Amino acid sequence: MVNIVHGTTKKPVSSNRLADFFINSPQYDGYLYIGYPIIGTAEGPYPIDALWVSKEKGLVVFNLIEGRDLGEFKETQDDSANKLDAKLRSNKSLMKGRSLEVPISVITFAPARADVTVHDDDNYKLCNENNLLETLDKFSWDGPEIFNQLVSVIQSISTIRKGKKKREVQSEDSKGAKLKSLEESIATLDNLQGEAVIETVEGVQRIRGLAGSGKTIVLALKAAYLHAQHPDWKIAITFSTRSLKGQLRQLINTFTIEQTNEEPDWENINVIHAWGAPGDNDRNGIYYTFCKIHGIEYYDFTAAKNAFGRNREFEGACNKALREFKSSIGLYDVILVDEAQDLHPSFLRLCYELLKPEKRLVYAYDELQNLSSRSLPSPEAIFGNNPDDTPRVRFYPAQSGEPQQDIILEKCYRNSRPVLVTAHALGFGIYRQPDAVTGLGLVQMFDQNKLWLDVGYRVDEGKLADGCDVTLARTEESSPKFLENHSTIDDLIQFHCFDTIEEQNVWVAKSIRDNLSNDELRADDIVVINPDPITTRDAVGPIREILFNAGINSHLAGVDTSPDIFFDTDHNSVAFTGIYRAKGNEAGMVYIINGQDCYSSFPNMASVRNRIFTAITRSKAWVRVIGVGEGMKKLALEFELVKKNNFKLAFHYPTEVERKKINIVNSDTSDYEKKRTRTKKGEFDLLLKDLESGKVLIEDLSAEKVERLKFLLNKRKK
Repeated sequence: MVNIVHGTTKKPVSSNRLADFFINSPQYDGYLYIGYPIIGTAEGPYPIDALWVSKEKGLVVFNLIEGRDLGEFKETQDDSANKLDAKLRSNKSLMKGRSLEVPISVITFAPARADVTVHDDDNYKLCNENNLLETLDKFSWDGPEIFNQLVSVIQSISTIRKGKKKREVQSEDSKGAKLKSLEESIATLDNLQGEAVIETVEGVQRIRGLAGSGKTIVLALKAAYLHAQHPDWKIAITFSTRSLKGQLRQLINTFTIEQTNEEPDWENINVIHAWGAPGDNDRNGIYYTFCKIHGIEYYDFTAAKNAFGRNREFEGACNKALREFKSSIGLYDVILVDEAQDLHPSFLRLCYELLKPEKRLVYAYDELQNLSSRSLPSPEAIFGNNPDDTPRVRFYPAQSGEPQQDIILEKCYRNSRPVLVTAHALGFGIYRQPDAVTGLGLVQMFDQNKLWLDVGYRVDEGKLADGCDVTLARTEESSPKFLENHSTIDDLIQFHCFDTIEEQNVWVAKSIRDNLSNDELRADDIVVINPDPITTRDAVGPIREILFNAGINSHLAGVDTSPDIFFDTDHNSVAFTGIYRAKGNEAGMVYIINGQDCYSSFPNMASVRNRIFTAITRSKAWVRVIGVGEGMKKLALEFELVKKNNFKLAFHYPTEVERKKINIVNSDTSDYEKKRTRTKKGEFDLLLKDLESGKVLIEDLSAEKVERLKFLLNKRKK
């Protein structure tokens, strides 16, 4: 059966007729790309109308005729064959000596013409539905061993994931050599990711998947593909994490050059932040643009916090803008949203209103990135209803031969199985000791248990249902073996508990020195993450000082560098970061310091567990979780249970009642705690009044308590 991948096309009728032919011809195999590929030439981009890649037939190019006028169809066939031949010959894996090992056939497909037999010519095939079957059956190819490589070359993404700089290694056994091999192995996107790049719908499309499944790369390449096909379109790609901007621009630039031999027109393709602010183009953002063109009051972060409250800044600003605008001004032809799980649904509605009537919106998000008990709402709920009460956006079940509205990327190409399962086990509290309040160790859980299957787990034992015992395992398909086979499990992920912060800091600094001097890792292969964003500057300072004294450069991402830059490759500098700026980035070696901060934090247990999950999943290869004290010991004990269970998730799936109990404990403060907080706040207010009136003097308070209060206030400022 032929898998049909619908790109964007200017020939919809003949494209659909060709797709219908293959849907009704189950004897054929391979991939039919419509509106793809685009070949870069000296004259600029050359789009192919349709291309069939088959193990039995080789490559068949279809030049599509939308009406009855054939034009110079023979000359067009020659152009298509020659340009595709030149593209393939640049790939050694498809060559044998001077000969291309893949046969290229060209057909002009004119479904509106009934007289195609008049133009019958063995060298120039002209077909409609009536003689296409007969023509295709004359083609043959005996080269299935290079079929997968051929598909990769056609997708034009064979080098997109390799490192920015050429990696020089001396020892085949070093971590640098292993990382080089990993980067080469994951350089090619899998078929589902390739389809996600090309598949184009008129309307809203969403792409879901785990951290490391390639969502950011897919979105960047999709933006580049649409730009190459429609250079006059206004395209925006937006995001929450500032440090993604440089990565997205680099990916778009690389892929556009591969497709067209030209730099992208940055006037028509905008990589911009979700929020934005007045100033130059670098400060621009989707929300700011919406306010500006609709004449609506703009709120910066401080104004939004004052108006809408803490943690509701962006949500409140977007909702207010949506309430106040009169009618949509279609500015963009396409908007692509990365990290949608970090953006309120109101922002997606705002993007929808910024689009031209075709409403081409693509949003990607991670079902598990925040480990929340609920995913984003359905598209119908996000975008609301028309005046007649019908949904403005409706997702239909996938149909054969139709572009997909909802794409799930289940394969993880960043994290190995042990690393990913450890992250999920800690994030959900799978092996956490039950607490006295709920009797449950689980911190949070999904309302829909099928999400586990969607993201690449399978049931190993038991039953995936409420109230049942279940054991979940990653499959080799969703977690490729090569991601873990390069190192032992004990090297892939380690937990270390120290008695003091000083011992932790010395150990991390020494390990980084060893990585750079002995392991053949580069500075930009390493990232050090502190889970608590408030204390990060102070927490990483001592480690950075030790490295500085050893002649090793380091930087605090987004503080010592531009907010748009995460890795400072120009200065051969090791990145230190808080958890929020780490999101969207990855490194070969990840150090997570002060792991004890991720064990427990009432009533924000889910929040701190999300941090350890996010930090661990930044790793492309190795993880070191380091901390001090009892909290770290208990976290390490959970990891030991993950290992004991062979990196599987074995737990009692909570009932609906139990899930509500978990949510209450981890997101709401109990009545007792609320009463206690009010009592203590009243006592503190009375103490402040007594200090201000002179009834109580600072000298009356113990020096220890004054110093503790100073420390807490200073901590909150940072």
